[in-house]
Amino acid sequence: MLSQSGNLYYQALALLAGAIIAAPLFKRLGLGTVLGYLAAGLLIGPLANLITDGEQVLHFSELGVVFLLFVIGLELKPSRLWTLRHAIFGLGAAQVIVTGALLTGLIVALALMNWQAALITGFGLALSSTAFAMQILEERGETTMPHGQTSFAILLFQDLAIVPLLAMVPVLAPGSATHEADPLGKFLIAVICVGAIIAVGRYLLNPLFRFIANTGAREVMIAAALFVVLGAATLMQFAGLSMAMGAFIAGVLLAESSYRHELEADIEPFRGVFLGLFFMAVGLSLDLDVILQNWQAILLAVPVFMAIKALVVYLLARIFRNNHNDAIRVAFFLPQGGEFGFVLFSAAAAAGLMTGSAASELVAVTTLSMAAMPLSVALGNRFLVDHNKKDEIDEDFDGAGADVMMIGFSRYGQIAAQILLAGGSDVTVIDASADRIRAASKFGFRIYFGDGTRKEVLEAAGIRRAKIVAVTTHKKETTNQIVEMIQAEYPDIKLFVRSYDRVHTLKLRARGVHYELRETFESGLVFGRRALEELGVSEDLAYEIVQDIRQRDEDRLHLQAAEGLSAGNDLLLTRPVTPEPLVKPTREAQRIDTVPDEEIDAKPVPTPAE
Repeated sequence: MLSQSGNLYYQALALLAGAIIAAPLFKRLGLGTVLGYLAAGLLIGPLANLITDGEQVLHFSELGVVFLLFVIGLELKPSRLWTLRHAIFGLGAAQVIVTGALLTGLIVALALMNWQAALITGFGLALSSTAFAMQILEERGETTMPHGQTSFAILLFQDLAIVPLLAMVPVLAPGSATHEADPLGKFLIAVICVGAIIAVGRYLLNPLFRFIANTGAREVMIAAALFVVLGAATLMQFAGLSMAMGAFIAGVLLAESSYRHELEADIEPFRGVFLGLFFMAVGLSLDLDVILQNWQAILLAVPVFMAIKALVVYLLARIFRNNHNDAIRVAFFLPQGGEFGFVLFSAAAAAGLMTGSAASELVAVTTLSMAAMPLSVALGNRFLVDHNKKDEIDEDFDGAGADVMMIGFSRYGQIAAQILLAGGSDVTVIDASADRIRAASKFGFRIYFGDGTRKEVLEAAGIRRAKIVAVTTHKKETTNQIVEMIQAEYPDIKLFVRSYDRVHTLKLRARGVHYELRETFESGLVFGRRALEELGVSEDLAYEIVQDIRQRDEDRLHLQAAEGLSAGNDLLLTRPVTPEPLVKPTREAQRIDTVPDEEIDAKPVPTPAE
């Protein structure tokens, strides 16, 4: 007979085997890794009975959600989070209230439960799965897109909403009059705990990580990262709040830290493993007996509540000025139940608000809705106005890796790539536009589909082999994100960067990129030179004029870098060039850069007659 430790060993082995087999298989079939993990859990638990205590695994694996929220927080600077405040407390609050009220009313109207149990059920089903939604958004590279940000804002408010919903359970439960509760005391504890996390994150964490980094002990840095995440999560749990919320706050506070990328790299493996375990635990927790006994009611309830939820989210998103496509995407990302529903229904059953059988049915309904989420996302694509499958190309980096890696293949990048290829250099080009990739392939270009802001994409594309990374993306926000990440992760690589404008140039130079060029600067100089020549200025003099403008611009940039944008304006006019139409440039004109400014200003402007 196996000991308890032996049982745990074989259970862990079974879970790992299930993940290794199911996740790649379902990914290959186009169904996504989430559904693969669910299927593995269902097979290992309810069907094969290799693991019988799915609830215990589910409780432990919720660390995956905690790590996920910490990583998301690292990518959200406080200023960026502030811009989402209307979506969080406007659209998010409206979604929970309207959806919860409609589902509660429907349950009461059908006389399925008393109003107290119906209220908990309706609002419990109004919550969505942060883990499922964010995992799929990350897999699709859509977390920073408008619908991804809106989805995240709604999910964040739902995580906040679990606190008052759990507080409602003892109030609504039978005998609640005798239930001792101190809501003011709990509120004060929550405020103190949140304040403690903010204070520690702002004043202690950066010195701590700086001290550990100076020791060179990488394993201690990993231990410190885990301690910060789990410590913040535990503190918030003590305050009666969500563990995931504590991890998220810690991540946001570290979003502007110079150790952000190091922390993300340290936490990422744990996040992936525990999140996969969480999805398998959901499959393990399915009670097949309850499903078989009530399969008709469950199969009816799942599409009904998902349809109501999707409709409410779509209408509210449109009211909050999201366009049709973004509203559709958000609506079909968030119709499923969530992991907090498990907690709420279990608490309601323990308080006597509903029977254990009813709670099991609700858990089954929630789990099946989560399992149906990949199908929901696929269905939502059919309602988009533009059915162009522009993001359906797989990331395949077979054969990638060269001395030059180019990120972005718009007009600027295409011209630069032609010069590099003509010079005999191999170039690995990454672009996130499937349409651009298909168009370029017709002309013999091999471009790899991928999001250049993701470290794993750059790794797969062979960034460690590259001597130069050319960042030719056309949005300066994207460019800055890529530059920041590469400088932190690959400091020895030379960065050649396409600059958006003068201010962007100054910021890139301040970051110490190896070379940058404003996207319109050189073309404007060539354009002006050709116009001068057409007006009768000789080629030599036109060239001298362009060189003078280029030098004055460079001098002005140096002054602005040191003194601010207002510096260097006098350089625009202090050294005027005096053209001599139809006459070969004099030696004096050819030496214009060496003549003192005051000597030039003293000379009269020549005319053709002179």
